Amino acid sequence: MCSNFGHTALHCPQSHNSTQQPYTHLVVGNVSAATWFLNTSANQHVTPGLATLTDSTTYLGNDHLYIGDGKGLDISHIGHTMLHSPKYIFTLSNIFHVPHITKPLLSVKKFYRDNHVYFEFNAYVFYVKDLITKEVLLSGQSNDGLYILFESSTTSIPQALWSPCLFATANLWHHCLGHPTPRILNLLVSNNKIVRTSRGFLSQCQACPLGKSSRLSLQPTGHKTTTSLDLIFSDVWGPAPMFSSYGFRYFVIFIDVHTKHIWYYPLVAKSDMFSIFHSFQTLVERQFHVRLNLFKLIGVMNIVS
Repeated sequence: MCSNFGHTALHCPQSHNSTQQPYTHLVVGNVSAATWFLNTSANQHVTPGLATLTDSTTYLGNDHLYIGDGKGLDISHIGHTMLHSPKYIFTLSNIFHVPHITKPLLSVKKFYRDNHVYFEFNAYVFYVKDLITKEVLLSGQSNDGLYILFESSTTSIPQALWSPCLFATANLWHHCLGHPTPRILNLLVSNNKIVRTSRGFLSQCQACPLGKSSRLSLQPTGHKTTTSLDLIFSDVWGPAPMFSSYGFRYFVIFIDVHTKHIWYYPLVAKSDMFSIFHSFQTLVERQFHVRLNLFKLIGVMNIVS
C-alpha cells in the first residue's frame, strides 16, 4: 500500500497511520482471467480469480474494496504476479483477490510506481514506456472506451529463458551466458532471446579483463634446441581473487621448448618461486639425465645459463 518492499499490505506501516481504504470503479461484463482492464482511479490491482496470482496468502485485514456506488466488497486474498513482455518483466504486487468483483483491474498509478514506467493514451491504443529512455515496452488497444491489456498483447517467453526471480538482472545473464559483451547482451534482449528483469547497466566484471587479456608475445631468441632441457620458459600468474582450498593464490608453469612438456606448480606466495624452481630443476635433471642449459622467466632476464 506504500509501494515499498519487505512487507505485506496487512503489515504495511502506513496502513495504521491512514484511514484511506482501497477503492476502484466497477466495470461489468464477461472477461477471461488473462485480461487486465486499466483503471486510472483505482489505487490497488484487483482480480476476481485466485488462479491469476502466482503467490497468495489469506487477507486477514478488516479493509474492504469500495466501488463507485460506495459498496464495500470483501477482500479474500492478497498476492502478486508478473506480466511478461518481449523486453521486460513487469511486477504486479499486492493484488487483492476480490471474488465478487466482475473484472480484473490494473491500477495505472500503482503500475507505473512499481515498474518505473509511464502511460500514453490516445483514442484507440495505449503505450507503456520506460520512464528514462522513453522506449515502448508494452502496448494495448481500446475497446468500447475501455483500455484493455490482453495476455496476447505480450509475447510469451520460452520457459527455459526466464525465471520468476525478481532479481534476474543483466549481471546475472552476463555470468550465466559466459560473460558476453554489453553489445551482445543487448542484442539478445532486443531479439527476444532472453528477458532482462532490470534495465540497469552491467557493473564492472572482475573475470572479464582476466579471461580476455592477450597473452604476452615472445620475441625470437635465436636459440635452436636440440635436446631436452636445452631451453625452459616459465611464467608466474597471480594473485588470484580468492584462495584455493589449500591456500594457494599463485601458480607457475615450466615449458620445455624441445619436448613441449609442461609442469605446473601452485604457490602460496610469489616468494616461493625460488624454492619451487630448485625442486623442479632436480626433478627434470633426474628424469632426462641431462643438466638444464638455459632457463628464461617471461619478462625477466635469464636465470640459469
